[in-house]
Amino acid sequence: MKLLNELFENNRRWAADTAATDPEFFSRLEQLQSPRYFWIGCSDSRVPANQITGLAPGEVFVHRNVANVVVHTDLNCLSVLQYAIDVLGVSHVMVVGHYGCGGVKAAMAGQSLGLIDNWLRHIQDVADRHAAILGTLPDEDDRWRCLCELNVIEQVRNVARTTLACDAWRRGQQVAIHGWIYDLADGGLRDLDVTMTGEVPPDIVVAGALEQIRSRYRLA
Repeated sequence: MKLLNELFENNRRWAADTAATDPEFFSRLEQLQSPRYFWIGCSDSRVPANQITGLAPGEVFVHRNVANVVVHTDLNCLSVLQYAIDVLGVSHVMVVGHYGCGGVKAAMAGQSLGLIDNWLRHIQDVADRHAAILGTLPDEDDRWRCLCELNVIEQVRNVARTTLACDAWRRGQQVAIHGWIYDLADGGLRDLDVTMTGEVPPDIVVAGALEQIRSRYRLA
């Protein structure tokens, strides 16, 4: 017995509707993949890169994992990043987190969930690094939202410190690394102003973004 027939039916309907609207769509898609954008996002099913940005298939290259973490020993993420920069020649890398991230909340709570605890340790490291900011926020929801933002900022710094980004900048390739956050409540994207282009040291860019966080949460 074939399972998930409804998904195959959805696919047939989507393919037929797409071809009717744009008869050349699939032939164009088959010939070339040349996205300008590389999205590093969360695996959360509520955060689909193409729909959020209004981009068609083929226009954004995507890597997703729990809580949009970039770890320098994660060969999966680094391999996709290398392909995006060196082969596809993307101009923009966007690290995109979202408010209401379950991975971030689990890291905050310190609850044991099994194997994933090792992955969430990276987010706990972010929380430890910025304990002075998080500890000033009395409201748990504010701490959760703030840690979602801090996590994005730190992952942008991690991307900028990879040999892949540094080598691209060294050879004059124009690649900008951005940090964005998505709000499930209204569908809006926010730029966290932590864009790195290789011209300013990552730590200086991060310091500016942290000042904006302090201002946004009205911290001294």
